[in-house]
Amino acid sequence: MAYWLVKSEPFKYSWEQFEKDGQTFWDGVRNYAARNNLKAMKKGDLVFWYHSNEGMEIVGIAKVIKEFYQDPTTTEDAWVAVDLKPFKKLKKAVSLAQIKANNLLQQMDLVRLGRLSVQTVKENEWKIIMELSETKI
Repeated sequence: MAYWLVKSEPFKYSWEQFEKDGQTFWDGVRNYAARNNLKAMKKGDLVFWYHSNEGMEIVGIAKVIKEFYQDPTTTEDAWVAVDLKPFKKLKKAVSLAQIKANNLLQQMDLVRLGRLSVQTVKENEWKIIMELSETKI
């Protein structure tokens, strides 16, 4: 299993709305690195849900339920989407400030590649975030 992080501005699409909807397709990605990460996602992979701009914190975990397919918001073949469903809300949100303050997370994509909307998360980074959130799977 691989781990990922997706960013969503809560005023556009919050974790709470995602939970109400029960699932969504992750579309609109127009960055090749982020697109490549979408293409690498496999069914069953777990994905941190990060509220960007306001909040700036990881708030939940989604699960990939459908691997990449043509992004329905464009006719350009280069762009893809995946389907996600809510898996678990974190017991305690983990802020960007907490992540940046942790020496073991300095190489995390969220710290190094702040603008990338779909990111990889290494297994050790996943475990640290889960500990900080006091969440068990």
